[in-house]
Amino acid sequence: MTDQPYTPDASALVSAYRRRNFRRAALVGLAVFALLTMVVIDIITGPANLSFLRTLHVILDPSVASAKESVIIWKVRLPVALMAVMVGAMLGVAGAEMQTILNNPLADPFTLGLSSAASFGAALAIVLGWSVIPGIGGLFVSVNAFVFAMGTAMFLFAFTRLRGVSPEAMILVGIAMLFTFNALLAFLQYGASEFQLAQLVFWQMGSLARATWTKVGICLVVLVVILPWFLSRSWALTALRMGEDKAAALGVNVGLLRVTILAGVSLLAAVAVSFVGAIAFVGLVGPHIARMIVGEDQRGFLPLSALCGALILSGTSIASKAITPGIVYPIGMITSLIGIPFFVMLILGQRKRHWQ
Repeated sequence: MTDQPYTPDASALVSAYRRRNFRRAALVGLAVFALLTMVVIDIITGPANLSFLRTLHVILDPSVASAKESVIIWKVRLPVALMAVMVGAMLGVAGAEMQTILNNPLADPFTLGLSSAASFGAALAIVLGWSVIPGIGGLFVSVNAFVFAMGTAMFLFAFTRLRGVSPEAMILVGIAMLFTFNALLAFLQYGASEFQLAQLVFWQMGSLARATWTKVGICLVVLVVILPWFLSRSWALTALRMGEDKAAALGVNVGLLRVTILAGVSLLAAVAVSFVGAIAFVGLVGPHIARMIVGEDQRGFLPLSALCGALILSGTSIASKAITPGIVYPIGMITSLIGIPFFVMLILGQRKRHWQ
């Protein structure tokens, strides 16, 4: 049997497919370049009078750094800048997959109450000094936050195993968990001292100030493991966006896919929140920007969601130092100010489509 030559229509389809792939790769490459530029700008922002080119030279060749540059760039500012990139990427990926498996454009990891659970776990450590895992030293606040976030996720896993559970029901359970942990957190805040209350408020606002190279490494490992795994499921996730029935007709085990992706999303969100505190809207805004640029194809949508989340949080890190010289604002405040108008636009857009 001989190969049939391409018809004009088939050739046009192949050419269009190649152009889409090239455009997708070019957009991802452009986003990577923009992110690298943002990281350097984040490092030079603040008191020290560092220049862009000199900072880039020191990053590429640490041996040329003076003692002052070595401390400022490598020990103080670079871990913070990279933490913004890692956490932003983790929240962007988590939000993208949460919106995919729940088929809800307003979903993100915090919709499921993971952030409030982590906040309550941290509050137990700050106010009562309780450590879920004894003997872990100064990391007990982060570990408590992680354990409570993952415990909430495991409860949701068990809930999803029930027959007839819809994505809408999962969101409602997540909202119930959010209000439950917020109420428990309010009890702890009421009995906290002034110093403990200040710690709680600062932690709930989200901050990159606690970034260390160890935490950056942990976030990188989690992201390197989870992101390729999600990409390996890109075909099934793209099919799921066409609807559960169509995805099932194409051979996708929708229930198993939803549970496994939820596990990865929970790990990403729990690690991010346990290290930097509660940061809202990054997991909501980043995926929507990526979707407007490349559409629903997960091969482009997922990497670009990670990059958009990283760009948003890196830009927020710059803004937190640039608004008032000498003061570093909590990044959670700034992301909320950015995200709330976007959130309102999404709601209005949903209502408009509903009535059309």
